[in-house]
Amino acid sequence: MSIIGKTIKPFTATAYKEGKFVDVSDADVKGKWSVFFFYPADFTFVCPTELEDLADIYPTLQKMGVEVYSVSTDTHFSHKAWHDTSPAIGKINYYMLGDQNHVISNNFDILREGVGLADRGTFVADPDGVVQLVEITPEGVGRNAAELLRKIKAAQYWASHPGEVCPAKWEEGEETLAPSFDLVGKI
Repeated sequence: MSIIGKTIKPFTATAYKEGKFVDVSDADVKGKWSVFFFYPADFTFVCPTELEDLADIYPTLQKMGVEVYSVSTDTHFSHKAWHDTSPAIGKINYYMLGDQNHVISNNFDILREGVGLADRGTFVADPDGVVQLVEITPEGVGRNAAELLRKIKAAQYWASHPGEVCPAKWEEGEETLAPSFDLVGKI
């Protein structure tokens, strides 16, 4: 069942962010675009490559009004330990949410049943807390932050330009489409 078009369900969690433990809830994500970036576990192999890649584009996302929440079923204490010991994870300035009770992972239907770990899932919510983008990959396939950035730009454009849609491979500044009966069968 698709989560696209659904509002983020209630949650509360403790996160590690910039040297502090902070509480985060679903109410905190309202009013801005949000990325929920689920990954299986701290101190693993593919995860730090993805999280570092995301850290590299985080300043750009912030300028676009987008906040990032990485989520694993580890605790916020584990996130701090990983941040303090890994050069790649040490670059992270976004929220690292602990989801040891699995509420957030279950809310996004990304928890691997019987395993207790989240799959690699990316969910982008608009300022109303409605999920607009979803990407899920298996454990051995890492994600690309540049492609995530492109998709967020397209989603933001589409949200602010009713009547226009972004075609495949759309990049900021390129032409969009205005769906109409005249276009049917011509593209």
